[in-house]
Amino acid sequence: MASSRSSSAGKKPARTNPSANGHGPTHEPVSASPTIGEYLIQRLQDYGVTDVFGIPGDFVLQFYGQLEASPLKVIGATREDCAGYSADAYARVHGLGAVCVTYCVGGLSLCNSIAGAYAEKSPVVVISGAPGVVERQSNPLLHHRVRDFSTQREVFEKITVATAALEDPLTAFREIDRCLEAAVRYKRPVYLELPRDRVQSRCPYPHQPTGEPLKSHKDALKEALSEARAMITRSEKPVIIAGVEIHRFGLSDEVTKFAEQTGIGMSTMLLGKSTISEKHPQFIGIYEGAMGRESVRKFVEESDCIILLGAFLTDIDLGIYTAQLDPGKCIYVTSEELRISHHHFHDVLISDFVKGLLKLDIPKSKRPLPTKPKTPGKFVLNKKAPITTARLFERINDLLDESMVVVADVGDCLFGAADLTIYRRTEFLSPAYYTSMGFAIPASIGAQVANPQLRPIVLVGDGAFQMTCLELSTAVKYGFNPIVIVLNNKGYTTERFIQDGPFNDIVNWNYHRLPDLLGAGWGFEVRTEQELDQSLNAALAHKDAFSLLNVHLDPMDVSPALKRLGERLSKRI
Repeated sequence: MASSRSSSAGKKPARTNPSANGHGPTHEPVSASPTIGEYLIQRLQDYGVTDVFGIPGDFVLQFYGQLEASPLKVIGATREDCAGYSADAYARVHGLGAVCVTYCVGGLSLCNSIAGAYAEKSPVVVISGAPGVVERQSNPLLHHRVRDFSTQREVFEKITVATAALEDPLTAFREIDRCLEAAVRYKRPVYLELPRDRVQSRCPYPHQPTGEPLKSHKDALKEALSEARAMITRSEKPVIIAGVEIHRFGLSDEVTKFAEQTGIGMSTMLLGKSTISEKHPQFIGIYEGAMGRESVRKFVEESDCIILLGAFLTDIDLGIYTAQLDPGKCIYVTSEELRISHHHFHDVLISDFVKGLLKLDIPKSKRPLPTKPKTPGKFVLNKKAPITTARLFERINDLLDESMVVVADVGDCLFGAADLTIYRRTEFLSPAYYTSMGFAIPASIGAQVANPQLRPIVLVGDGAFQMTCLELSTAVKYGFNPIVIVLNNKGYTTERFIQDGPFNDIVNWNYHRLPDLLGAGWGFEVRTEQELDQSLNAALAHKDAFSLLNVHLDPMDVSPALKRLGERLSKRI
């Protein structure tokens, strides 16, 4: 086991207010004639945002100056896509995130991380600088321009729920309100483009933010709840599956209370892991089709009433469509759709439906819950044994407690982490649907900015680590202390099980030496169970900086879930 010294610099950002999650803004007084930049900053604060991620550039420098002078804290990143991942994770923990970059070379670099936020319903406000309106006259070939001056906005129209170019002071203030309201309503990213000669432009008339509260169609909601009650009441084997939207809309308490009132067992899917506490006595485990635990699969698939709340039926969550869920036995509600058996209801908000379930008179379920796996005892070392994937996750599960948030990248990090026990809610972050490599390191920054009281346990494969590892310099800058565990199996393991070849092999870095490059942090090299145990204990003790464990694994040693997934994917491809 090798190690290097540790140091840190900078202060942690002030703690944000997680109560913003699932709620609308608080309207603070706006100055009589604010500039567009000032108004945007004030409205972000109204929605509870206290931190903005990003990288400055010439087209956005004026606005960056306003940000620095404002109460908002600016968190600089090493790359724009990393800033986007950080803002995404911040939004998942906090309720709404923001990222600010320059025109095209900055904005277009954000596309992948914002696309992931869109796919997984994470509300991020993208703010991009742009060439001034006046300097666009005569159609000059200004630097950073791609095709037309509107090209970047047109790209973001495809991966956000609302966009606006803040070019006209007559409309800019209303457009800011519209986009921010859309981000919170739909839990998806929005895009605001601010020309540099409009940052200081003022509203030519008095403007105050207005917002119409959304309401469900009264009769549609009543009929949907009546039909749901009838279906649940006549069922003998009901089950609740809580999806990711239950977290996004702040409904975890309501779903848990409904389960307690009715005695119905609760499950989640992988994308929604930690939506409800996995320590709750009615939690039965993660449902992943054929990838999951057999007892959970049988309990769900033998149910005669499957109450799917805020769940997206993605190929990963359904075990590459090995799941057997009969639509005729499902109550399926998301922010976009409400279906009970084969009956569709429109204009019903998911929050109203879930809260309405609590008011229904439903008899207590008599269905016995499946027997939970025997809780493993204290991890017992086999000191000289080479570390394996299974034993690695057993040891990680042994150290988790309520002070930690697990941030998992894709691949075996994600599938192996499905069996980890998450103590409280929203303490598991992963791109479990979009599955973009490189998410975990920058996401750990966003999570710790959003809640400095949570220490990230970062699970990342060596391939994904090589993509975004230098974002650990941001952890150094702000004094964050994630524990980063690199699963070093010398390549792209998931792809090896789909189609093997030399293209899946990567250069074996000395990952544990990264602290030497950054001038801070602790690095450990792990080959045996004893070295793993010693390194994790040391990492837990070193709270002043990040720790990095380079865990050497056999290239073909993977979790059973990943092996089953790889085999099914290879048949499809």
